[in-house]
Amino acid sequence: MIDALFRILALIRKELLAILKDPRSRVSVLIPPIMQCLLFGYAASYDLTNVPYALLDHDRSASSRAYVAALDGSGAFQRVATLDSASAISGQITERHAVLAVVIPPDFERLLMAGTAAPVQVIADGRNTNTAGTAQGYLGSITEAFISRWRSEHGQQASAGVTVNTRAWYNPNFETRWNMIPSLIGTITMMMTMILTAMSVAREREAGTFEQLLVTPFRPSEIMIGKAIPSMIIGTIQATSILLVAQLWFRIPFAGSYAVLYLSLFEFLAASVGIGLFLSSIARTMQQAIIGTVVIMMPFMLLSGLTTPISNMPVALQYLTCLNPLRYAISMTRQIYLENAGISQLLPEMLALLAIAAVTLPVAAWMFRNRLG
Repeated sequence: MIDALFRILALIRKELLAILKDPRSRVSVLIPPIMQCLLFGYAASYDLTNVPYALLDHDRSASSRAYVAALDGSGAFQRVATLDSASAISGQITERHAVLAVVIPPDFERLLMAGTAAPVQVIADGRNTNTAGTAQGYLGSITEAFISRWRSEHGQQASAGVTVNTRAWYNPNFETRWNMIPSLIGTITMMMTMILTAMSVAREREAGTFEQLLVTPFRPSEIMIGKAIPSMIIGTIQATSILLVAQLWFRIPFAGSYAVLYLSLFEFLAASVGIGLFLSSIARTMQQAIIGTVVIMMPFMLLSGLTTPISNMPVALQYLTCLNPLRYAISMTRQIYLENAGISQLLPEMLALLAIAAVTLPVAAWMFRNRLG
């Protein structure tokens, strides 16, 4: 066991030296994640096509029911919960069941009939700024249409109106980068980790040193571990660099626990390395390794919830996203960074990543031994 450990450590040292001794490799490891982080932080924004909301109607009058009917009948909103108390709002927003919580005051109809503004409170989930912002735009348009109909039906109250007071949780100013940059911790880390892992064996084959490695005392499992751990170390360094950019440059406050974040990151890297090792076992050249990584990463990113809400996808694709480790990484980093989520809250995602790693790593090991044989 001790001899095997020393052999693995020697191989890890060799891999790290191969990656870091070349100035171009050092630049490619550190600079692209920072540049992509800055690019997404300043430039990226996305649209929404579905708005789940929770309703708290204190008035329960004909006017409030008409307003709610306008929301439900718009086609843009989907009511997922009808609440009885304000204390129930927290669970709907925190658990991501609803993007908005619409609170109608108890004197809604009376204020409208009196010809004064009737305030409707909207509590938005600010963790996803694009979703919350677009949802507010929908709500504003529907409210204006409701006011117009009310005035046409009640001409004597021509000055009546509805005012919408919005308050965002977890992201008070609706800054898109608060949602985007924490997601890049998983996205960029997975891409670079898979590329480095997939290229590790291909680089040996192109250089003609892979055959020399096979005649050494290394076992196939030791070679696989020695190839995997350096990529995980590099991935952790890249994730840390993105974390530093988020906090020091963009000043996005970190609400969670660093220990929980890195524990989640370790599970995610284990699952990603398994996929990278699988690619390395079938790629003969570095070009094949890079192309294979790009081909796999594109559907991973599209099915991760980074650019498109998973709830908007066809049902079959929603089930398919359950096999995507990036989906869970993005969900966990957002929750840890913005919500101070603990292990109990992240347990479903963590168990899913453990299951993916439990499949990808043994399959990669089997493929690795098979190709070596």
